[in-house]
Amino acid sequence: MSTHESRSPLLPLRNEAYRRIWLASISSNLGGLIQGVGAAWMMASISTSENMVALVQASNTGPIMLLSLIAGAIADSFDRRKVMIAAQLFMIVVSALLTLFALLDLITPWALLAFTFLIGCGTALNNPSWQASVGDIVPRADLPAAVSLNSMGFNITRSVGPAIGGAIVAAAGAAAAFAVNTLSYFAITYALFRWQPNIPKSALPREQLGSAIGAGLRYVAMSPNLGKVLFRGFVFGLTATAILSLLPIVARDQLAGGPLTFGGLLGAFGLGAIFGALANQRAREILSSEDIVRAAFAGFAVAAGVTGISASVWITALALMVAGACWVLALSLFNTVVQLSAPRWVVGRALSLYQTATFGGMATGSWLWGSVAESYGSGHALVASSLLMIAGVFIGLFLPMPAFATLDLDPLNRFNEPALKLDIRPRSGPIVIHVDFEISDEDVPEFLRIMVERRRIRLRDGARNWTLMRDLENPDIWTETYHVPTWVDYVRHNQRRTKADAEITDRLLELHRGDRPPKVHRMIERQAIPPADDVFHQSHLDHH
Repeated sequence: MSTHESRSPLLPLRNEAYRRIWLASISSNLGGLIQGVGAAWMMASISTSENMVALVQASNTGPIMLLSLIAGAIADSFDRRKVMIAAQLFMIVVSALLTLFALLDLITPWALLAFTFLIGCGTALNNPSWQASVGDIVPRADLPAAVSLNSMGFNITRSVGPAIGGAIVAAAGAAAAFAVNTLSYFAITYALFRWQPNIPKSALPREQLGSAIGAGLRYVAMSPNLGKVLFRGFVFGLTATAILSLLPIVARDQLAGGPLTFGGLLGAFGLGAIFGALANQRAREILSSEDIVRAAFAGFAVAAGVTGISASVWITALALMVAGACWVLALSLFNTVVQLSAPRWVVGRALSLYQTATFGGMATGSWLWGSVAESYGSGHALVASSLLMIAGVFIGLFLPMPAFATLDLDPLNRFNEPALKLDIRPRSGPIVIHVDFEISDEDVPEFLRIMVERRRIRLRDGARNWTLMRDLENPDIWTETYHVPTWVDYVRHNQRRTKADAEITDRLLELHRGDRPPKVHRMIERQAIPPADDVFHQSHLDHH
């Protein structure tokens, strides 16, 4: 393969499974955008409240903020293909009911928000499984291009979908737009039924949902790079959503247009996003992650300011093209960094937390900018969001974006479950682990430095109560100790180790001065204290 081919943004389309699902997702995205135009314009028609119009966007993004973490745990614990099929079938039913209510003229503002919220719930369930599945379909080297292609596919539909949606709403009403969306889910559902992924089955029992959520939160909390991405994603969502939330009002009031104008403006945003997706690969070759994010914030700030003061459809459309390009450059970069910074066992949860942060920012921003527009007008709200975006440029001075991860996060596969002489069950516990090292005095500073990273890795992968102890009678002996709830948690903890973590383990082995490898003690806790009623009974006898 040539260097040129390896850098082609279209390379993942050679993969048949990815190509089929990608094409089907374009159909589904097109329907979703048409439905979005119908919902936004219907709300603008049946309600005079700017805040209610902005809440249409919030009702779509809010469920992703609220449910993504649960959906991410489901994506990592269950068959992702089946999860996506269930999500698509749910959205078919909800969209069909929305169409029926619209045809029967039963839609009220709050009913419309309820239906869009339920569709958002289906999207929240689907997204982590789909995004995590991209890494199951394409090789790791093609992952950035596949993420960009997903953005490109969505924004190809964004460039034409809103215009089509506006035409459908103008010609046949919002109910027709809802009906088109209902039909659009069938292509992706069929493609998912045909896809037969070859994913190795784990011999371990499935994690309980609460434990899986806790493991995902712990992993992200102990991964500083992921924390930076989540915070920047939240700020970007909070500020950038002003344009999409208020665009129906801009089209109706500021530009004196109708649904066709609204659809055309969204199309301009989508066209810019396509250019952004095509420029992604080149931008990553010549700019750092931080440079790209700063440029995206700055470009979006300019676009929002121009949109807020412009009275020309063409000037507003040009500004929205810039906004669309910046939107894709930022969000696809965030997504790629998260995927390349998380191993496969937790990638769904890492992506769901990223979505929770970003879409939480969007949902909060939709309410915030809607409220500002209600009080001061949409133009003032967009200019205010523009000023806040400029502040977002300077966040990188304190929390710079990490570079694209080059770490090998494939499983290390060095752990062999030991033969135990005590008959325990997988759920037996708590399990206590002691690892004894013999370290020379001159190596202690290096040993302690490495142990800081060792602690982070242990806690990140599920250990609890990690401590490091030194023998008072034999100061060369250092003991690392930690707890896990059960034996199966101990096995799972060790299977989570990645090849990138091997450097820490190997360096510790080099520092160890014993004749044999570090001694590992695996113990199960047992209480020797009598039950409370026995103590009470004995005390009672003593008094007699």
